[in-house]
Amino acid sequence: MSEAPALFDRALYVRRIAHARQHGPDILARTAAAELDERLSLVTRNFARALLIAPDPEPIADMLRLSGKVAALEMRTPAVEENLNLLSDQYDAVFHILDLHAVNDVPGTLAQIRRALKPDGLFLACLFAGETLTELRQSWLAAEAEISGGATPRVAPMIGVRELGALLQRAGFALPVADMDRTIVRYADALSLIHEIGELGLSNALIGREKKPVNKRLLGAVVNYYHQHFADDDGRVRATLELAWATGWAPHESQQQPLKPGSAKARLADALKVPEQKL
Repeated sequence: MSEAPALFDRALYVRRIAHARQHGPDILARTAAAELDERLSLVTRNFARALLIAPDPEPIADMLRLSGKVAALEMRTPAVEENLNLLSDQYDAVFHILDLHAVNDVPGTLAQIRRALKPDGLFLACLFAGETLTELRQSWLAAEAEISGGATPRVAPMIGVRELGALLQRAGFALPVADMDRTIVRYADALSLIHEIGELGLSNALIGREKKPVNKRLLGAVVNYYHQHFADDDGRVRATLELAWATGWAPHESQQQPLKPGSAKARLADALKVPEQKL
């Protein structure tokens, strides 16, 4: 079976996020660090050796150290090459923060991480997903249809929360859980949103993107559509951000296991106090 074609220009993506890091701290990393801290507070164990992969790892690493849950921490920033070169049974925990949404081979990346975890090791990831930037996506599509009668990919496709849960299972994680945090962010205008996306290094890095610079007519059509359809009464515009959180564990015999069919000690009919129906 042939591999699926790549969606992202990883070299461009890595250059952009590296450039963005040189111009100050990433507010997204601080937000993710705070949420990760809250989620780890519910985990009642510590991790001797952990790996952190993130575009701006320092705020997250600081949080992990302060939590007291990680003894030794290895940090990496996203690379062009998606082969992580991890040894089997190498880490007690792997944290993959704000990069998985731009990985071409998500199943392959998850499988690599699963192999790198020791038995009962924790995997915790955060990524853009769901309806993130749906307003901007709709505005680009409408503007291009108006100006040129066609459309080019401008906003990356996003993984849904159900799909993410299925990917965790496919990679062999035990006790997989995926959930979504949804936030509406407001901007003075659509241009402010587009500018901030660029400052964060998250501008369009799709391989199939239009390579020519955006002309003023098209950009104006995008802004007009955005304001007509996604502005509040005060004139400010809305942007949807959905951050998916994925949690899984490397299998271990101590983990809770599903009951085998027919092993229940009580009948559902008895619990409901109704006659059992024979099929």
